Amino acid sequence: MSKIMKDKMKINHNFLPTQYKNDDQLMIKHNYLNEQFADTGEIFKEIEDLVKSGDYTLGKYVDEFENHIKEITGSRYAIGVGSGTDALFLSLKAAGIDTGDEVITTPYTFYATIGAIVTAGARPIFIDIREDYNINPYLIEKSITKKTKAILPVHWGGLPCEMDTIMKIAHQYNLSVIEDSCQAIKASYKNKTAGTFGLTGCFSMHPLKNLNVWGDGGYIITDSKILHDKIVLLRNHGLLNRDKCSIFAYNSRLDSIQAIVANWLLKRIDQITEARIANANYYDRLLSDIPQIKIPIRADDTKQVYHLYLIRAEKRNKLQKYLNDNGIDAKIHYPIPMHLQPAAKPYGYKKGDFPLSEAICDSVLSLPVHEYISKTQIEYVFCNIKEFYA
Repeated sequence: MSKIMKDKMKINHNFLPTQYKNDDQLMIKHNYLNEQFADTGEIFKEIEDLVKSGDYTLGKYVDEFENHIKEITGSRYAIGVGSGTDALFLSLKAAGIDTGDEVITTPYTFYATIGAIVTAGARPIFIDIREDYNINPYLIEKSITKKTKAILPVHWGGLPCEMDTIMKIAHQYNLSVIEDSCQAIKASYKNKTAGTFGLTGCFSMHPLKNLNVWGDGGYIITDSKILHDKIVLLRNHGLLNRDKCSIFAYNSRLDSIQAIVANWLLKRIDQITEARIANANYYDRLLSDIPQIKIPIRADDTKQVYHLYLIRAEKRNKLQKYLNDNGIDAKIHYPIPMHLQPAAKPYGYKKGDFPLSEAICDSVLSLPVHEYISKTQIEYVFCNIKEFYA
């Protein structure tokens, strides 16, 4: 608290209601939850049954959800937890990450990736990215030290990293790999599911993820019984049963209500995935004719699931305002890379350390790509971008 006061940062108790209100005024939105949950009769029927049973925490619906996740990922184990952030944190702790350790990751990610590393006690070691927005695996090796214990690649926007190269380096130096797959359900690299390369794969079910729930939720997949057993203890106070505690641990249980919502939506996950891919492909075809727009190269050996549709744009800030003024919810994910965030000051990074990450943060723009966007709406977005540059 003293550090926060010293930095004289203005703390907003809850900035989200204003953000939700502003976003709701736009015509073409990133938020599609009203459409997605327009018909909730089946969900409410199961919640009614839940209320009668009182099975609210780590109940039978969570077991069902974990079994579904094992089926669709091919993993031996799945563990429901409180959030994607908790999935990362608990995986790091289960892998033995502790105070003084170093974890290699990307500066172009969401805050939770770094927050999980730091709250686990470790120091984030940043590696610059490539034009596809993911960590550059060929820069990893030179940053490995005696303190390095893990690599945490992020499958940004639903695009898997170059995992075969990352795993080769990890095996060579005996490092754990924890995959931040929070945006990458149903994504794959060389026909292998994202999240199944490392010790664990960590997924989020935040309301705007491809698989989402009515609040926070997450899950971890692994093929290791040792990791499974550790995480099962860590997520539930270290309890072996109601009366016996093996270790004093954390509270990160997936609630039964959220598991009900996830189970309902899992029935449509293939449809959701294919719709997002089709929408992204249509954007690619249209925007490829605009020279001021840069679209990443799409790799043939990778299945990208487009949690985000990201482009780089000249005059990005002015373009964003123009699109917003015309009812299009264009967003920036994100304008400040992690190494330049106020929270990263203790680590001594400076502007210019990771030039491509910084350049992408200065030019990247996200366009709505979810399964409820129509071709007509995509064409409207395209026409507005074309008019702006004209």
